[in-house]
Amino acid sequence: MYTLGRGTFFQKRGDMRRQSLKAGKSVYLVKAVLSDLYGRVKGKPFRVLAVPEDYTLYGLAKAIIESFDFGFDHPFGFYDEINRWIDSKEGYELFADMGEESEFRGVKKTKVNSVFNQIGKKMLFLFDYGDEWHFVVELKGIELLKEGERYPFIVDSFGEARPQYSEEE
Repeated sequence: MYTLGRGTFFQKRGDMRRQSLKAGKSVYLVKAVLSDLYGRVKGKPFRVLAVPEDYTLYGLAKAIIESFDFGFDHPFGFYDEINRWIDSKEGYELFADMGEESEFRGVKKTKVNSVFNQIGKKMLFLFDYGDEWHFVVELKGIELLKEGERYPFIVDSFGEARPQYSEEE
């Protein structure tokens, strides 16, 4: 179980906008594991993030990417089929917000609490459709916020991700 007492702020990138919340709101503890193309996560780097319940999927995506020290510079989506995202029945894509054709809803107005509506729910977060960075995202817990704390922040972290871009890029 994760608790909010162990949190650290995003330290490598100063552009993550954090916000103070008012009493009565919940904080979602979301674990993002950098997986392989088949959704395998054992021994892979992960981050557990504390995000406000009414955060958008766009905000969650940005928090995940910045927690792995990547640049937030590619389209992305969330999908219910972790192993074969193209077969997903539930999905949310930045393409829909960009006016592109998409069979799924957008991410900029979709709230975390409407998608991750039960503890243990998992979705694939696919970032950069060219390089296909796969993250398995799971709701690990819901807690009352700590008054005066600024969100989002990293609750727990394991491992380092390989660089987003190789030296040739």
